[in-house]
Amino acid sequence: MKLHVNLQANLHAIRAIYLFEMHRTWRTLMQSIISPVLSTSLYFVVFGAAIGSRMPDVGGVSYGAFIVPGLVMLSLLTQSISNASFGIYFPKFTGTIYELLSAPVSHAEVVISYVGAAASKSVLLGLIILATSTLFVPLQVAHPLWMLLFLVLTAVTFSLVGFIIGIWADGFEKLQVVPLLIVTPLTFLGGSFYSIDMLPPFWQKVALFNPVVYLISGFRWSFHGTADVSLAISLGMTLVFLAAALGVITWIFKTGWRIKV
Repeated sequence: MKLHVNLQANLHAIRAIYLFEMHRTWRTLMQSIISPVLSTSLYFVVFGAAIGSRMPDVGGVSYGAFIVPGLVMLSLLTQSISNASFGIYFPKFTGTIYELLSAPVSHAEVVISYVGAAASKSVLLGLIILATSTLFVPLQVAHPLWMLLFLVLTAVTFSLVGFIIGIWADGFEKLQVVPLLIVTPLTFLGGSFYSIDMLPPFWQKVALFNPVVYLISGFRWSFHGTADVSLAISLGMTLVFLAAALGVITWIFKTGWRIKV
């Protein structure tokens, strides 16, 4: 009976935090959904419709359709980090995080709530952008289940990264440092607009040190059946990133780094 009561209480806590974070999305609809969709649509117009019509096919796929997975992944990564980092940073900023930590809610439940909400927003945004892309370029998804798997795994992984950034940041400006100076450049250099097979041999080897290459490659395979690296390697690397982020968060709560004063 006691176990049942605790389980109900824990699920109630997770649901309460999750819904609070999701409601924030609807309160900031312009910033959370409309703005990223409009920004990505401009890429489709310029690179997909205008320039793409003059570009040769890439691996038998029209250039406009080829860049869709990369553009979806670009928005997914940045929004996952942004949603999760702000979600946990704001309680730190207002001081309510101490009330949360002193409540009968475990650290795992806190992470599940905030990361789950951030990942849900990002997956929703990714699907909206994917639907929007069909207005500009012809698109088919060869392996929809694999597409959803990579979408969810990537959203969860980078929401965990955003959660870490939110704990690390001691000012609003730091919330933008990693997405702007690290994640966005890595995404652009990770094959969003090209296949790494187009690069000279030396730079192909260098590109393999970019973790985003594996995310985009696996995601693109689910659309077109072609990839820069094998599906197994892409999936394996994604799981490695996920495990690494979970390890860092476990260490943060165990040591109280940036949480306890």
